[in-house]
Amino acid sequence: MAAGLAFAGLLILAAPALAQPAGQPAPWHLGLQPSVSPVADEVHNFHNLLLWIITLISLFVLALLVYVMVRFRASANPVPSKTSHNTLVEVVWTVVPILILIVIAVPSFKLLYFADKAEKADLTIKAIGKQWYWTYEYPDNGNFTFDATIVQEADLKAGQPRLLATDNAVVVPVNKNVRVLVTAADVIHAWAMPAFAVKKDAVPGRLNETWFRAEREGTYYGQCSEICGTYHGYMPIEVKVVSQADFDKWVEDAKKKFAAVDGASPRLADARAAQ
Repeated sequence: MAAGLAFAGLLILAAPALAQPAGQPAPWHLGLQPSVSPVADEVHNFHNLLLWIITLISLFVLALLVYVMVRFRASANPVPSKTSHNTLVEVVWTVVPILILIVIAVPSFKLLYFADKAEKADLTIKAIGKQWYWTYEYPDNGNFTFDATIVQEADLKAGQPRLLATDNAVVVPVNKNVRVLVTAADVIHAWAMPAFAVKKDAVPGRLNETWFRAEREGTYYGQCSEICGTYHGYMPIEVKVVSQADFDKWVEDAKKKFAAVDGASPRLADARAAQ
């Protein structure tokens, strides 16, 4: 049992060293993506708490099984016990699981409340899931709209990850509370960003809300995490976290580049222009 505990502790301590690089998955790496938001920090803490609990429970059950197999084997007990009731044991196996569930429930409810929505958002972005790309709106910064589609493998540039890079990235300022309004135009999608610990369903006719505050500049990748059709696996999300100055400059450029027509996405605007 001591060896098992030592091995479990080693795995937990080694997890940060084996974790994926920030922003995207990597081959042969273990653990969650490094967190870059307060919600992700709390999710990682809750994950580690559960890991300790389940490890201790598993080791305890394993020890009981070994004890029973050795202590009550047929050769050691030619005349088996006929005991069928033990009040103490029955109380213990009822009370202890309840206490464990309480220990799990308290931080779980706190985390659910914390991750629910931003009380004071500095920026709002609307993400609209479509088959099979995302449309984004920036209502607080000129109300421009743009589409983000996957970069095909033949068009990938150096440093762009396969199946994760998009032609247009969501850009947000660092250390700002970003409210994300999520919906869909056709079927259910899901806006998911592992480094931010964000995953929110995009449901047609419904507006869901989530939030994040990226505390480190960089490029982060996610994907639609609801099976939404044939090209579900080709619906990535790319978010660039930049300084406030760079964000302001990007907004000014984006207003010119992504000017929407009657609030429509660029795809629809191009289609109208072609008619």
